[in-house]
Amino acid sequence: MPRYEYRCRPCGSIFELNRPMSESSAPAVCPEGHKDTVKLLSTVAVGGSATAPAPSGGPGGGGGCCGGGCCG
Repeated sequence: MPRYEYRCRPCGSIFELNRPMSESSAPAVCPEGHKDTVKLLSTVAVGGSATAPAPSGGPGGGGGCCGGGCCG
């Protein structure tokens, strides 16, 4: 279930709620009970690592610049 971040306008607290995407725009009440809240734009952090495949070096193998050709 997605996690959404909100900020309370009266008290300034920032809090998170787990809720279905269908309820992402529904009003949220802060932990202090205030109803004047705004949903914040959150960034997504993804862990792990990835590596690019090694060029094959043969005909049609790509690599280099400009999709395999040399831009001289």
